[in-house]
Amino acid sequence: MATQRDYYEVLGISREANDEDIKKAFRKLAFQFHPDRNRDTGAEDKFKEINEAYEVLSDPQKRAAYDRFGQMGGTFGRGFEGFGFGGIGDIFDAFFGGMSTTATRTPQRGNDLRYEMAISFEEAAFGCEKEIEVQRTEICSACQGTGSQPGSQPARCPTCNGTGQVRRSQQSLFGRFINVSACERCHGDGRVITNPCNECRGSGRQRQKRKIAIRVPGGVDDGSQIRLTGEGDAGVYGGSPGNLYVLLAVKPHPLFQRENDNLIYELPLNFAQAALGDEVEVPTLNGPVKLRVPPGTQHGHVFRIRGKGIPHLRDGGRGDLIVAATLVTPRSLNKEQRRLFEDLSRMLERPEPSQPGEAKAGLFDRFKKKSSESSED
Repeated sequence: MATQRDYYEVLGISREANDEDIKKAFRKLAFQFHPDRNRDTGAEDKFKEINEAYEVLSDPQKRAAYDRFGQMGGTFGRGFEGFGFGGIGDIFDAFFGGMSTTATRTPQRGNDLRYEMAISFEEAAFGCEKEIEVQRTEICSACQGTGSQPGSQPARCPTCNGTGQVRRSQQSLFGRFINVSACERCHGDGRVITNPCNECRGSGRQRQKRKIAIRVPGGVDDGSQIRLTGEGDAGVYGGSPGNLYVLLAVKPHPLFQRENDNLIYELPLNFAQAALGDEVEVPTLNGPVKLRVPPGTQHGHVFRIRGKGIPHLRDGGRGDLIVAATLVTPRSLNKEQRRLFEDLSRMLERPEPSQPGEAKAGLFDRFKKKSSESSED
């Protein structure tokens, strides 16, 4: 007579395990060794042993007797003959309670679409209205999404009798059980197209080109994205349509560079203007404005003209125009100009050389450090 293993050892639990621990251990092992899933040699015997242990340890009275007297010469070793209703229920919950599939015409949301649109620098700054053309999937206008030729209707699927499900009987160790799956012919719809629509060929959907108006708000930047709700592909089974996402590509400006909502402009000055001072015109997005250049202006000096930058996207107001002075050295001189520069050179002091290791800040580094030095309102 074969020696039976300890029931606690069979389920891999301690003797202090509670009812939930026992049930959890049983479900895990029963799922692992169920003969319908595990074809290895000995799996069926192991499965019987697991259920025998669970039958005893899940019953408080049987467990108390087992803890006190052990197997009692085969009293508990009855295999499936002594298997109670609770064990059967747990087995069906573990193996058949979630393995069947039921087909339903669940509404499905349509796909999102993406469109890339190029706009000018000024259009990004002040906003604009555009019209784009996109190709998207829509409900067929001829059959209104039924898939059947106008005047006819889809027929009930003869395979599943319109339920969208196929029920198959299967024999197991516990008797017969029913497995429910989606009908392969109608794919769970319950209907089949016998007279397909000529426009969409029975799909109920078709590709269409549509022109869509877009309002671009002022202040957008390169890479900004605009969402048009419901302008994507049509949904399925009454599902909502997807969205259309418009990605903006802003063309560069010939004069300005953008730093957040500020504009940066390099103002060319000759030596005389920088040394003596001058009043010059500076371009902006709204037209030129006057700027006073004080005497002794150095290369890289920064002026700030407030409110002449990019409009803020989400609130009122605008950024600033940052003007960086750039000294321009003449490439050629006539005799008179050369004589004057030579005289000036003899009269001016030589500038002191840079200290060893002194870093040369770039234009935009200087702009960030000196942007608060001076302003022109």
